[in-house]
Amino acid sequence: MMGLPDGWVTDIPGLPHTEHRRLLGNGVVPAQAAAAIRDLMSWPDPA
Repeated sequence: MMGLPDGWVTDIPGLPHTEHRRLLGNGVVPAQAAAAIRDLMSWPDPA
């Protein structure tokens, strides 16, 4: 759902389910980050 490969967070040995959820909750969807970078790259050079 977030665009990450299967097991990106859930296949970490010894990491409790609550930590999986906390880590994923603080993440940014890769497609969202890519869109932000594309947008910023289109801004005019301030110099």
